[in-house]
Amino acid sequence: MKTIIFIGTNKSGSSREAIKAAERLGYFTILFTNNEKQLRQRKEYTDVHEMIFLDTNNLSEMEKEIMVLQSKGKDIKTIVSFIDSNVHRASILCDAFCKNVTSSKAIGIMENKEQTRTFLNNQPYTPKFFVIKPGETIAFETITTQLDLPVVVKSPKSTGSKDVLLAKGKEQFEKHTANLLEKNPNESIIIEEYIEGDQYLVEALICTSKVQIAGIMKQEITRGKRFIITGYGVLVDVPIEVQVGIEAVLNSVISQFDIQNGALHLELRRSANGWKLIEINPRISGGAMNKMLQAAFGFNLVEETLKLYLGGNPSIQPRCMNHVFTQYLVVSKKGTLGKVTGKQRARNSPGVIEVYVKPKKGTKLMPPLSMGHRYAYVIAAGPSMEEAKIFAQNAANEITFHLAEETIER
Repeated sequence: MKTIIFIGTNKSGSSREAIKAAERLGYFTILFTNNEKQLRQRKEYTDVHEMIFLDTNNLSEMEKEIMVLQSKGKDIKTIVSFIDSNVHRASILCDAFCKNVTSSKAIGIMENKEQTRTFLNNQPYTPKFFVIKPGETIAFETITTQLDLPVVVKSPKSTGSKDVLLAKGKEQFEKHTANLLEKNPNESIIIEEYIEGDQYLVEALICTSKVQIAGIMKQEITRGKRFIITGYGVLVDVPIEVQVGIEAVLNSVISQFDIQNGALHLELRRSANGWKLIEINPRISGGAMNKMLQAAFGFNLVEETLKLYLGGNPSIQPRCMNHVFTQYLVVSKKGTLGKVTGKQRARNSPGVIEVYVKPKKGTKLMPPLSMGHRYAYVIAAGPSMEEAKIFAQNAANEITFHLAEETIER
C-alpha cells in the first residue's frame, strides 16, 4: 500500500491541506502526532487513514514505529512534515527509510536562526547581528556601538513570531534577554539590527536545481508585543524592482545551501540599504497560504510539493491570475469567547472567497504573542489589489468576537 507518513499537523491550514492532497493523490496517509486532542477528535480527521500517538521529538521511537508499519506491508514512499521544527526530523527519517530528494543538512541549518545567520554571514542581505552564547554576557553598550537602536532580540528556534522581541533601549534589552535566558537557559540569543521597510514573503519550489516562484506576497505587520502578520497581498503584477531584488536573494540562498530539490519561503524587507533577509523556513507558510495562492493562481502548492518529495515534477504554472488579499483578525484584550457573530455576513460580502474562524465557544483569547493567536481570516479577490484589500477588510469588520467580559471588535 503506497503510504505517506506526516509528522504532525495543525487542524487547518497548509499542513492539514497537505494530508488531504495526499489522499487525493491516492496515498494511504499516516499521521504521527503528540497532540492528545487530535486523538480525542479523531472523527474530524477523516483524511488521516491511520493516526499514531507518539513522541514526535523522539527519532528512535518514530523509527521503531516505521519499522512496525513496514512489517505490516506499508510501502512508505516519503516521510514529510509541514510543521516548523518537525521538517528536519521528517527529512532525517526519510533519509533512513525512503528516497529523499531534499537535503537534510540544508533543512537543519534553515530551521535554526543562529545557524542560518552564521551560514549567510558574509552575504549583503544578512542583517548585522550578535549571538550571545549560553553563559555568555555581552554588554548593551557593546551592542549599541555596532547596532543602531532599536534592536531585535530573539531565540534561534523561534517560530511564528514567538520569542521575537523589539528592544528600543537598555531597559527593554535587558528585560528581553533575561526573559529568553530564563525560558531557554541552554540556548543562544540573537541580537540583530531592526530593519525598516516594506516586508515581502516569497514561496518557492526547487526542482532539479531550477527555481519556481509560487508567489510573492506583500505583508502587513501589526506591531504590539510581537510582530504579527495580519495582512497578505498576493502580487499579480510584481513591480520589476521587487521581482529582481527578491529573485537575487532567493537564487543566492539556494546557491549557498546548494539546494537541488526542496520547498521554502523567505521573508525579506526592502530597506534603504537594499534587501535584507528576515528569515528562511524550509516549508510552505502555514495558515491560509496554500488557499490564498490557489485563489490567486489556481494551483495547490502543498500538492505540488508532495509531487516533488515523491520524485515527480511539480507544476506551479498559473492557471488564473486573480488579485487576492487575506486579512487576519486578532483581539486587543484577554477574555473567554462567548460567541462569534457576523460570519455569514462576511461570507456574503463582495469579493469574498473564504471566511475561516478558528476558536470555539469557551476558548480563552488573548492579544497576539505569536501567529497562533490570529483567530480568523478572510480571503477576498478583486479587480485590483486595492479593491481586494478593501473587500477583505470590509468582510473582516463584520466579524465580532464576543468575550465573556466585554465585546471586542476588530
